[in-house]
Amino acid sequence: MNASEWKEKLSRVGESFSSAISGAAAGNIAEVELQFLGRKGELALLLRDLGSFTIEEKKELGRLGNELKARLVAALEAREAELGAGRAKAAAGLDLTLSGRPFPKGSLHPITQAMDRITVSLMKLGFSVAEGPHVEEDHYNFEALNFPADHPARDMQDTFYAGVKDASGKDMLLRTHTSPVQIRSMKGAQLPLRIISPGRVFRSEAVDASHSFVFHQMEGLYVDKAVSMADLRWTLDAFIKDLFGSAAKVRFAPSYFPFVEPGAQVEVSCVFCGGKADKCPVCKSTGWLEMLGAGMVHPNVLKACGHDPEKWSGFAFGAGVERFAMLLFGIKDMRMFYENDLRVWKQL
Repeated sequence: MNASEWKEKLSRVGESFSSAISGAAAGNIAEVELQFLGRKGELALLLRDLGSFTIEEKKELGRLGNELKARLVAALEAREAELGAGRAKAAAGLDLTLSGRPFPKGSLHPITQAMDRITVSLMKLGFSVAEGPHVEEDHYNFEALNFPADHPARDMQDTFYAGVKDASGKDMLLRTHTSPVQIRSMKGAQLPLRIISPGRVFRSEAVDASHSFVFHQMEGLYVDKAVSMADLRWTLDAFIKDLFGSAAKVRFAPSYFPFVEPGAQVEVSCVFCGGKADKCPVCKSTGWLEMLGAGMVHPNVLKACGHDPEKWSGFAFGAGVERFAMLLFGIKDMRMFYENDLRVWKQL
């Protein structure tokens, strides 16, 4: 490159800079400066070529380069000042002392909050979370849980069928409880096992203050050697006290569930009246609320999962999450959870 060609390149750098700086916005000033005046900018790279010229040429070309650099710096500062004045003028008509416009904040749904609190409480006791599909096979939802095809307890489940067949030719269905997750977790698993399975379930039920065709369940399972009802009682007692306070009491009443033997209905002392109100609308003056179903895992369930009931034993428990949410947030009608009335949620 000769001196004449170098001068032409210098001129083109100046023209390119003028075009770039004239249309630069406040956020682009730094980019323009880096492009032309940076350590690897166009002007800096051009000045490095001066080493190939004679001493006399270096004096002349170096002077021209420094003069252009000074003009570029001045143009940058002028553009920054111009943009700054424009911003100040635009802000002059604003009252910066006014408060900002309110922006509504969202929050977790009460059912989600209740499920999270239940999950955290049980995780403190060593349980881990397991999940399963909503569309389930008959084997996992019924048969492996000691519900044979002709078992009358199937009628209580009010099942939605999906209209497709599973691999064995039986109708697929929307799970009626989260117990299938326990079967899936136990099959082929290394014992001991301690899981909870929160999630959505489906039953063909009429919607009223305490029922819905879609609701949420939380179920727990613990399988180990020499597990007893005493372990179940201690676990549920610790869980309920962590959730509702140390004053809460737990009692068991005999009950029947096909997948446990013996089975129990777990009742909790009324958190609203403490069992002392004569006309409590929640516990109907009994002082107790039915909260969970529980019991020792039936030997047939262990066999269906490939485990020896002579070697292993366990307990299971389950409850509706909506039931817990109604108590935790003082909601008396289950339908309120699904009506999306913000006036209700803002009170929680």
